[in-house]
Amino acid sequence: MALGAETIDAISFTSIRLLSGATTLLIIVLASTNIDRLRTEGSWMSSAMLFLYALPFSLAYISLDAGAGALILFAAVQITMIGAALLSGDRPHQMEWIGLILALLGLAYLLLPGLSAPPLGAAAMMVLAGVCWGIYSLRGRKASSALADTASNFLRCVPATLAVSILFADEIWLSSRASSSRLSRAP
Repeated sequence: MALGAETIDAISFTSIRLLSGATTLLIIVLASTNIDRLRTEGSWMSSAMLFLYALPFSLAYISLDAGAGALILFAAVQITMIGAALLSGDRPHQMEWIGLILALLGLAYLLLPGLSAPPLGAAAMMVLAGVCWGIYSLRGRKASSALADTASNFLRCVPATLAVSILFADEIWLSSRASSSRLSRAP
């Protein structure tokens, strides 16, 4: 909603998401588990996948509407995860194949050039975000502690988040325009 209403730029949106996630998860880990686990859990590769999900996601939603963005994202995640399962030897049942084929046909139809096709660049960014989220999810299956692993991955995103924020500092802007009227309609 914030990106579509142009109340925040994509870099700031990404930075706020990742930095607040890292902060919140660090507080939870400090309250519930051994802080030393942060050094042994997570990985730089998983952190890179998390960052490469978050940034293209924000950049894509500048030009995509919520429905098309969500469809592209979730299709890319599922294709990545099902592709990994196929490569590891798993075989879907007949109904799963039918569902997968229908989903792929629907995605292909959505992306065909025409009046309702989303912008190709934004769609490609969302596909990248979905592939990275799928890889991140697959890598997370190996975590011995989901909380410590996730917190460590978010904390490892902080340097890249700060670097991108500094690199694009002249393009950062925030607006309070959307706050009161939209929030007052909330139930």
